[in-house]
Formats: sequence, C-alpha cells, structure tokens
Amino acid sequence: MMSASLRSFAVLAALLLAAPEPLADLGWVWPVEHVQVVRPYEAPAHAYGPGHRGLDLSSGEVVRSPADGHVAFAGEVAGRPVVTIDHGGGLVTTLEPVASDLAVGDAVARGAPVGRLTAGGHTAPRTLHFGVRLDGEYVNPLRLLSGVPRAVLLPCC
Repeated sequence: MMSASLRSFAVLAALLLAAPEPLADLGWVWPVEHVQVVRPYEAPAHAYGPGHRGLDLSSGEVVRSPADGHVAFAGEVAGRPVVTIDHGGGLVTTLEPVASDLAVGDAVARGAPVGRLTAGGHTAPRTLHFGVRLDGEYVNPLRLLSGVPRAVLLPCC
C-alpha cells in the first residue's frame, strides 16, 4: 500500500510529465529540409557548466528560418559565420556556420532561406548548429518543434 504523501508525489509527477509544452504551439519548423540530429541538446548543470546548448543537424546547403522574425546579427564570431534571428517574445535563434546576404533588421518568414551552410565552428562538415534562447537562457530547440522529427527507416546491411 502506498502512503498518502508518496501517492500525492506520484500524481504530481504524472501531471508534470503529461503537461503539454506551450512552446510547441508556436508553429516552428526545422531549419533544414531533411532532419538528422547528429548531436542532441545537453543542458549544463549551471550557467557556466559544460553542455551542448543546441542541436547539431546534418544539413544540405540551404538553411531556413524556423519562425518569423528579424535578423539580429549576420557576420563572423570567432572566425565562423553566424546568423542570429530575433523571433520576439524572448526567443532568439542562432544558426552556424551559415553565410548570409541578410542584414541586421531584415525580416524573415518562417521557412524562408536565411543563408547557406559553410564550414567552420565546432560542428562536423555539412552540419548545422541550431541554438535557441528564451529570455537569454538556452533551451532545447526540440521544445519548439513538437519533439523529435518523424522517423525514417533506412535499408539494413
């Protein structure tokens, strides 16, 4: 028999696990056409701790905006090309390594091309780093994309 406090904790845990993700309702789309997560988001234990603050996605050449917004930055950071998009509501996307002809202040629409994948940064060749901040804190981009991409079965052997 389960104690009352343990039963209350179990009910609370079930409710929290079943709670819908409000960010998923914003209608974001993947910034690449064919999604393959090469490296997942790894939350740091604290603000300055090690982790991976975004997703690394195997990518083709074209990189797209995951949501409507305005270019907040387009240029080089530490020798690698970066595009940053402010989506409003405290949400900011960083895409790298991405070369772009866009300028700060340019409007971008959800799914519109923002640049092309190049080389550089911490990612493997032909890999896009997709980071998202909410009110200045990095969050898992999957929260905005309704979880994981649809599975594609590949032939074996």
